[in-house]
Amino acid sequence: MVAAIVCFALPLQPVRAAANLNDDVRLPSLGDSERESLSPLTERKLGEYIMRDIRRDRDYLDDAPTLDYLNNFGNQLLAARPEARGEAGYDFFFFAVRDPMLNAFALPGGFIAVHSALLIAAQSESELASVVAHEIGHVAQRHIARMLGQQKQDMLIPLAGAILAVLAARSNTDASAALLIGSQGVALQRQLNFSRDAEREADRIGLQILRDAGFETAGMVTFFGRMQSASSGYSDYLPAYLRSHPLTTERIADIEARIRDLRYRQHADNVDFQLIRARMRVLQDDTSQGWRDASDIYRAQLLQQSRTQTVAGKYGLALVAFRRSEFATALALLQDARTALRSGAPRNGGESSVLDYLGIELLLASGKATEAVSLADAARKRFPLSRGLARRYADVLLAVGRTDEALAYLRDQAQLYRTDPDVQDQLAKVYSTQGKRVLQHLALAESYALRGSLQAAMDQLRIARTAPDATFYDQALVDARERDLEVRWKEELANSKREK
Repeated sequence: MVAAIVCFALPLQPVRAAANLNDDVRLPSLGDSERESLSPLTERKLGEYIMRDIRRDRDYLDDAPTLDYLNNFGNQLLAARPEARGEAGYDFFFFAVRDPMLNAFALPGGFIAVHSALLIAAQSESELASVVAHEIGHVAQRHIARMLGQQKQDMLIPLAGAILAVLAARSNTDASAALLIGSQGVALQRQLNFSRDAEREADRIGLQILRDAGFETAGMVTFFGRMQSASSGYSDYLPAYLRSHPLTTERIADIEARIRDLRYRQHADNVDFQLIRARMRVLQDDTSQGWRDASDIYRAQLLQQSRTQTVAGKYGLALVAFRRSEFATALALLQDARTALRSGAPRNGGESSVLDYLGIELLLASGKATEAVSLADAARKRFPLSRGLARRYADVLLAVGRTDEALAYLRDQAQLYRTDPDVQDQLAKVYSTQGKRVLQHLALAESYALRGSLQAAMDQLRIARTAPDATFYDQALVDARERDLEVRWKEELANSKREK
């Protein structure tokens, strides 16, 4: 199970605090020695290296609606303060992991994770924003670069291994192995926790982001306070977020002082926030018992007679019915959710990409592929930035035999999203349907390469070279791509030797 991770806490030179929230904190300019030791490019590579293993973890939630929501949400926060992307202009990636502990963490280079339990526990988007903005603050201040500035470049791969060891520690159910991790890992965990100076910096940046993005700045105090209250009297069972991000009385007082004179502003939550929370209950425990427990909560939401809670409750029950293969029931519940959403005057005009995604899944599962095409086509036009809906549209085109349209669409998607391995997987599926073996294995090679599985990618290239439909041009393309991957493979082997 993916667990808490932040970064190494070496002494920081404290940044002079602004007198209050209205005085913006200037992002520090790192000295040349630190810049040479851990450049933004190296920091990003380190994050990508770690993400390769995280994506292979069974608790990494590769769930399209959740990824769409978190990345739209995170980028909304970043849009309020673009300078938070740093001098390298990091392309942030926000994702969720299945974990019952309240936690969130930042990795080098702009990768930010939120635990499923924290998504469920947050009562408003402002509370969720307070945590995500805080993590953005850590990345914006380049705490990892500052804390590891004196490390040599050839220490970064062993460092990534140490980080991954902490990530994997709580998934080990073997008692003796757990004891071994406990004996060696306590000191490491202490190093991985942020210092108080770093936490205060991240608080200040986070509060500025909350303010500028239009969220309630009190959300940070409210959420942290609720976590502390829940753990009162149980010092050994503090929420993971409070252990890895020490929330001292001084920090809370500092946050309260900064927001005291600010005018209260109410933030209207997007209905997708409640839908993702409902979805997360199923994803966190996708078992028969988990479905029963979640259904009890959804039914309780319906009793609140709130439009948003009704939408979320109906959606949750529809999702459970879908998991149970009760497609007719699920479709009826989903329609109830749509009706409830459109009954008021919501800020999103009565539409939701989360509802559309489930609708497409249900229509496909029910054998109503033609209806699924119509819904998917309308949904992708309503939400052009949704990667999940884009992939679903390609799926439904294939389901109704419109292979050429699917191929043309996916080729456009591959040009727009060059680092998306899922597009390459779908292209491989289309090429397989058309009997184009060489192109099928070339697409699979790209998919594996994008996921960091270079050996598997080269295996696919070798298969492509021997495909019966391979032309001279295809052979040249395979040779060129193989040379590129071999260079990357040799670099990884060299890194592995340094690690040993």
